[in-house]
Amino acid sequence: KMFPHILAPGESYRMKIHFSSDHSGLYEQLLVFKFKRDCEHSETFDVMRLLEVIRQTPQNEDSQARSEAEKKFQAAKKKTLTGCEVFLRPEVYLRKYPLPQNIADMKDMDMSVQFLISHWKLCGSKCTVIFALSIRDLEKQPLKWGNYSWRFHLLLYLEEYAISTALQECNQEDILVVTHPTEKHILILKVTHIAGTQKSKDVSNMSNVSLTGCMALQFERTYKGWVDDVDEEEIYINFEETFPEEYNMGVRCSIVFSLQRIPLRMQHRAAALARKHLLRDLLFPVGLCSAYNSCLAPVIPNCTRSSTPMTENNPEQQKAIRHILARSAKPAPYLIFGPPGTGKTVTLVEVIKQIVSTQDSKILVCAPSNSATDYLCEKILEENIVPHKVFRLYSISYKVEKIPQLVKMHCSFNVATNSFEVPTKKQLMTYQIMVTTLQTAGRLVTGGIPPDYYSYIIVDEAGQAIETECLIPIAGLLKPYSGQVVLAGDPKQLGPIILSKIAERNGLGLSMLERLMTNVRLYRQRKTNGFNSRYMTKLLRNYRSHPAILKIPNELFYDSELQFCGSLEDCLYSNWELLARKDQDFPVMFHGVAGMKEQDLNSPSVYNMAEVDVLKEYLKSLIKYRRRNGVDKIGPKEIGIITPYAKQVEKIKATFRKDKDLVKEDLENVLKVGTVEIFQGKESDVILMSTVRSNPSLTEPNQHFSLGFVKDEKRFNVAMTRARNLLVVVGDPRVLEIDPVWNKLIHYCLKERAYRGINISDLK
Repeated sequence: KMFPHILAPGESYRMKIHFSSDHSGLYEQLLVFKFKRDCEHSETFDVMRLLEVIRQTPQNEDSQARSEAEKKFQAAKKKTLTGCEVFLRPEVYLRKYPLPQNIADMKDMDMSVQFLISHWKLCGSKCTVIFALSIRDLEKQPLKWGNYSWRFHLLLYLEEYAISTALQECNQEDILVVTHPTEKHILILKVTHIAGTQKSKDVSNMSNVSLTGCMALQFERTYKGWVDDVDEEEIYINFEETFPEEYNMGVRCSIVFSLQRIPLRMQHRAAALARKHLLRDLLFPVGLCSAYNSCLAPVIPNCTRSSTPMTENNPEQQKAIRHILARSAKPAPYLIFGPPGTGKTVTLVEVIKQIVSTQDSKILVCAPSNSATDYLCEKILEENIVPHKVFRLYSISYKVEKIPQLVKMHCSFNVATNSFEVPTKKQLMTYQIMVTTLQTAGRLVTGGIPPDYYSYIIVDEAGQAIETECLIPIAGLLKPYSGQVVLAGDPKQLGPIILSKIAERNGLGLSMLERLMTNVRLYRQRKTNGFNSRYMTKLLRNYRSHPAILKIPNELFYDSELQFCGSLEDCLYSNWELLARKDQDFPVMFHGVAGMKEQDLNSPSVYNMAEVDVLKEYLKSLIKYRRRNGVDKIGPKEIGIITPYAKQVEKIKATFRKDKDLVKEDLENVLKVGTVEIFQGKESDVILMSTVRSNPSLTEPNQHFSLGFVKDEKRFNVAMTRARNLLVVVGDPRVLEIDPVWNKLIHYCLKERAYRGINISDLK
């Protein structure tokens, strides 16, 4: 019919609307009806209706149904380790550092400091007023030597309170627990608000568990245990004893989480020892020459030839190695700024090799996590650096299954007794190279290893550690005017995870590496000569990523200084048929999806099934492509899938398990699917990324909605720099282009004709 159409009283008019799209997702269109009376001067009024069309695949539809019954989790077999009777005798006291009682008066850790002060003053307690004034001083006074210790004590207390509060929220009554199929001392349970969230890190690393048995079964006693593992859906709790048979089929119990305070106590002690050991010139260096240190770093005449071609031909790495050997920065730390793929760990291993070759010095090598520490230890052993003098110190509760085979011969694990045997202080001091985590290094302090014993303390991935965590080995095991601290990392990538917003805002979320680079003049980049190589080196040669992959992070975060030094001949996917750009080798692609953000009940995490669908099709295509090129199976570390949200990780894994083609590929053991945090420090030939966040309803009054995790620039940088040969990003361009960083990536792909999916201009 022709418009305008005249409607008589009681008459109806039917419209048929057609929709067509080749892409899964949520599509919205505003339909506007204009009405006016059939007279000359009648006013017009509008009636609007929002049309929503969801194009789904069977996988999308299945995800919207109610969750399937709780599946049995096939956990890897775990062994309980019993320690031997010989422990390090405590020589340096570890105080309790109890949480101040008045901190519990805080009703909301996210309140403004001003509100907290007024609230505490009303309480009338002198103690609370003093504590409130201390909080106010956090905002007013920058970190300096005069307030260093008390400031970090206060920040750690704030963080402890935040973690304890988060753990209390995880306590549950009447929860179903089941014993592990083979390990009867391990219980499996689902706890709302922990599995699949950021809290899982704190629960896993810093909590004990109390389990009270079901009264109906007359198991009223309480069992004590600790969190053994956390995944996207379930928690594994390890106990020192087995359970009654009734637990095999599952019983309902009460569970209480409590904070394991030793890691925090070690950080408190480190903050206190910093003053006792007079570390001012190390923590706040000014670059003055001392009697122990020449003004000019000498060239090392007896520096042995590097066995690594990368290091031999890399002037930045050579410069860093020579200055560290000369200890040119002491008492200041020497910093290695290592952007992704620039050989930071290779540089550290070469430093260690040169120290052993030219000096009779003791070296302590640390990293924040066990995985990073194990990786570093493996690289040291692969270089055959006096292997009989290398020792990997583990926590007594560490899982044997996670120890790399190469490292097992260089730690205290006794195969015959299936247990860890902690060496004595005398035995530990026979090793030239000690490798351990920052937290476990606190045991060396407690055990009385002298402060002047180690000539070098080297910390890898220092950008991921809280400053006081990094301080644990430094404050207790090194004299700054005789020893050299080396901090290596990338402050442009993810830093430590902090729960307390006040503590994070006031410096606890800033690593020592980033603080020194940001606030100390010695480490600032000069306009003409770059960084002062006596104190710091920025590695510039990238051996990992294809230049097309490297371009955007290089421009955004590294001043376009990174140089590609790899081989383009190694690119395995240049002829992949789904590459948007086929005229030349350009292994970057953005796929636009008009998806729909979803959220399950009782879960703070979000997911997007339209993006899961696209990822699945790309994965299947990549597997077929590799098979046509003579590769039968996808190898480990070949393909990784990154997403900011744990729930999306869960949905991706579940969808792949249900696909009849992918099930045949046995991807469980080779395909890595995880959050950005999981992928930090790792790399893959191919990275597929799902950004999850999608367009809000057109009816929302405030279009300036939050992008959540996706907006974090450091998270973006990590995700974009994991791929060696191929990077495919799947997301909603309508949302992402609001953020300048994501906008740059999208328009980069548009300009280079490397864009697929929905047409952005048609959606505006």
